[in-house]
Amino acid sequence: MKIVVLAGGISPERDVSLCSASLIANALLKKGHQVAFVDLYVGLAAGVKLENLFVSKEAGKTFSYSIPEREPDLEALIAANGGRRELIGPGVLDICRMADATFLGLHGGIGENGRIQAVLDCFDIPYTGSGYIGSALAMDKALSKNLFVNNGISTPDWLLFDPAKDSKEMVWERIGLPCAVKPIGCGSSCGVSLVHNESEWAAAIKYSTKYEPVCLIEKMVQGREFSIGILDGKALPIIEIRPKQGFYDYKNKYQADSTEEICPAPLSPERTEELQGLALSVHRLLGLGNYSRVDFILSDEDDKFYCLEANNLPGMTPNSLLPQEALAVGISYEDLCERLAMSASVKR
Repeated sequence: MKIVVLAGGISPERDVSLCSASLIANALLKKGHQVAFVDLYVGLAAGVKLENLFVSKEAGKTFSYSIPEREPDLEALIAANGGRRELIGPGVLDICRMADATFLGLHGGIGENGRIQAVLDCFDIPYTGSGYIGSALAMDKALSKNLFVNNGISTPDWLLFDPAKDSKEMVWERIGLPCAVKPIGCGSSCGVSLVHNESEWAAAIKYSTKYEPVCLIEKMVQGREFSIGILDGKALPIIEIRPKQGFYDYKNKYQADSTEEICPAPLSPERTEELQGLALSVHRLLGLGNYSRVDFILSDEDDKFYCLEANNLPGMTPNSLLPQEALAVGISYEDLCERLAMSASVKR
């Protein structure tokens, strides 16, 4: 197959995407496919022959990218590209139309909120993952949490906070401290802070509004954190996440030896079945595609599972959570990548 691996883009998770997509591309090369690695935002140089961008393992080319400790400077990237703010770079759709499949190695922003999925649908371009509706619902934390509550799935209490018109006293009254401050539509913990006292409030709001003007303020539930991958309609083994310091923020997610990840998670068979069932319910409720990852916390206070969010394009390095869970049932990283690529379709 000829496969375009889409990466990068204008997103706080750009570096995560470039890392995931590089390793996806390498895995597909090893499986004998022809691969073109394309940055969604940067696009293709003028005059390049599209056919020449597809490489095979015989060429001996490999891709690599390391994730820095901090999120990327997107304004510097835009400036380096002549100030262009269009989200899809030149030639991207042309090469995707030439391929047999487009593997979405994107994270955050246009990669996960349904916009790129809708554009690809308009051109009948087959792609991996969920369609535009499920992607939009999963990426918008406020929309998804409303759906959870209305369908009997527990999620931490929350409110939307607009710093231009809302008061922090409203937050103390309705949510209290400690709480989590988050952008509504970011992943990888970009813009997320935990606020334990009033002195931490201003910095948390500033960090969150760096990405979006309105914040989601969520009651902090203390407990054990779990993640469950869904693949082809079945829940994979559960993974427990134990940051060695602080919480599961951007640094702890992507820097080596920052977090202990245990798979299968040490839960009783009954609780394992319960949590896998909840993850499948969330996946189906949001209308997600053939793979996703759903995150929960088990409350120390009431021993209930609370859904934090669903990820419609979860991280895809070999050490990411979903590939670790797939490996626990005998699916290698290369086989997983090929399986996802082979499942690409035009979503309707």
